[in-house]
Amino acid sequence: MFGYEARASGVTTALWDAYNFLNRSTLQWRDPELINLIKSSWTTRSGTASSDRVFLAKSTAITARTLTLNPNGTTFRGLWQGGKELVRGRDYTVSGNQLTLTATALTRLAGDRAYGVNATIEARFSRGLPWKIHVTTYDRPVLSDATGDAGGLTIPTQYRGDQLATMEATYADGSNAGPTNWTPYQEFNEAFSPDYSGNGLLLTSKFVTSLRDDTQATLVFHFWSGATVTYHVTKTAGSVTGTVA
Repeated sequence: MFGYEARASGVTTALWDAYNFLNRSTLQWRDPELINLIKSSWTTRSGTASSDRVFLAKSTAITARTLTLNPNGTTFRGLWQGGKELVRGRDYTVSGNQLTLTATALTRLAGDRAYGVNATIEARFSRGLPWKIHVTTYDRPVLSDATGDAGGLTIPTQYRGDQLATMEATYADGSNAGPTNWTPYQEFNEAFSPDYSGNGLLLTSKFVTSLRDDTQATLVFHFWSGATVTYHVTKTAGSVTGTVA
């Protein structure tokens, strides 16, 4: 959308790279799909959907899921899994811009329902790049008690297929906790950071040192599935403790 608006308005754009887009040692883009979307926007516009994931709770039965298509002036052509086209009417239906994946199709795509991405399908449009949709099995993440110091706090975390979206931090008096004190929502990778492979969730030194001494802060972790987990942290002198709410 940004690329389209810039092109339509005749504005030249620039990508500010603080070492997070381009691997300067190999000159390879870290997120090729993002770069491809940027390049595509120079000449055309791509269709999208309201999300790039369909989350299926492992603890419950699979039911149909609906996403909103955003054709952006294109025409929706259908869904594909690799080189195989899904069958309209059996695997999915379209009503206006509402795309519904059937329970039958999702059951097949989820397979053995292991946590994480089970299958990836593409919504294809008459022009531009396809929109990928990742069929993902999850359950509500589980956090555990932890201790740390001024260097930070690593919370043992079972993500169970989910992904962290953001974190709120407040005190009991209603004021905001953390270095970004004008909002309860703290900055990703500056105040907190997920470590999926290490089964951890890091509260950074910057976040810990900003906390009031001997005052409990309540954290609410929001995940992309819609799940939330509440957690408490308290800093005392040079140590910090975290407990499950």
